[in-house]
Amino acid sequence: MEFKITVEELLKALSRAQGIAERKNTIPILANVLIEAKAADGLLRFTAFDLDIALVSEHPAEIIAEGAITLPAKLLFSLAKSLTGDTVHCKVSGTTAQMACGSAHCKIIGMPAEEYPTLPKDENVGLTRINGRVLQDLIAKTSFAISLDETRYVLNGLYFEAPKKGLMRAVSTDGHRLSLMTREIEDGEFQLNRGVIFPRKGLLELRRLIDEAPDAESFLGFTETSAIFKKSGLSMIMRLIDGQFPDYQEVIPQESAASGGIKLERKRFLEAIKFMTNFSDGRNSSIKLSLDKGLLKISANTDGSEGENELPVEYDGDRIEIGFNARYLIDALGALDQDDVIFELMDDQSPGVIRSSANKDFMAVIMPMRI
Repeated sequence: MEFKITVEELLKALSRAQGIAERKNTIPILANVLIEAKAADGLLRFTAFDLDIALVSEHPAEIIAEGAITLPAKLLFSLAKSLTGDTVHCKVSGTTAQMACGSAHCKIIGMPAEEYPTLPKDENVGLTRINGRVLQDLIAKTSFAISLDETRYVLNGLYFEAPKKGLMRAVSTDGHRLSLMTREIEDGEFQLNRGVIFPRKGLLELRRLIDEAPDAESFLGFTETSAIFKKSGLSMIMRLIDGQFPDYQEVIPQESAASGGIKLERKRFLEAIKFMTNFSDGRNSSIKLSLDKGLLKISANTDGSEGENELPVEYDGDRIEIGFNARYLIDALGALDQDDVIFELMDDQSPGVIRSSANKDFMAVIMPMRI
C-alpha cells in the first residue's frame, strides 16, 4: 500500500475520525483509524468506529498501490497537525507505515485491517434531504438540556420526532428543564412511526460534521436501531438509544401565563442573571425573581453577600416571587440569538417558560426552586 495525500485533506479526515476512535475501549483496534486505498476511485477512505458510531470519510489522494491498514488515530492526528509540508507520502509494509512530509520522517506501527470490526449495514435505507442549517439549529437550541446522569439513559440523548408531514421536532430534558424546537423540512418527510433518541456523543459528532459546511446537501434516514447521516464524501451511522422517552407534553404548562408573559431584551436579561451568579449558592446557582407591576427584580445572596438587579417590564398582574437555577436560565437564553424573549410565569409553583419573540417554535421549560 502506498499513497500521497495533501496535509489539508489528511487533517480533515483525521479531525473527523479522532472524535470517535476510542483510546479507552477494551478493544485496542478501535483506537485506530482504518485507512483503505482504492486506485480506481482515486480516494483514501478513513473509517472510525466505536461500536456505536461509525464514520466513513473519503478524500482525494494519489494511490500508488492499493491496500489497507489501521493506525492510531490520536497519534496520527497529532503528527498531522505538526507537519509543515504540503503533501504526505506514506508507504505501508505489513502493519508498519513509513510516512514522510518535507524534511520530516516517521514510522508508525498499526494493526491489520482484517481485524477491524465490520460496520453496520446501511443499504436500502430511505434517506430524506435535510438542510444542514435546519439540523444545526435543532441541535443548538436543544442539546444544552440533555441529562448527564447516566442512570437515566433515555435522557442521555436528544429526542427526534416528526409530529406531522413537513415538520421535525427535537426535545431534550434532564428532569429539571426541557428544551423543544420545531422546524419545517422543506424537501420531504421522515418515515418515522415513533420518535427516536440520538445519543449525546453521536449528536456532538454530527454537529461537528454539519458545522464544517452547513449549506452542503445532506441526507438523514433511520433504521429500527440506527440513524444514518450522509453528505458528499461522508457517511455516519450511529446506534440510537433503545428506550421510551418520557411524555414531554406533561411538563409543558397548558394554561396561559400571567398577562401572556413579559417581553425582555434577551441580552440584558442574560447579563443580569450572569451578574447575579456572583451572589448565588455555588451548589445550585439559585436566584430569586420577583415580578411586580412594571418591574422584574432579580436577586441572590450567599454568605452574607447579596446582589440585586431590576429590569422594567410591561406587567400589571399579581406579584410573583419564584426561584430558579441561574445556570438553567443562562443556558436557555444563550441558545437563542434573537433580540427579545418572552418569559412566562404562572405563579410561584409552576415552571417558567422562555420563548423567542421572533420564533414561536422554540420553548424552554424550567422547573422552579424553593427560595
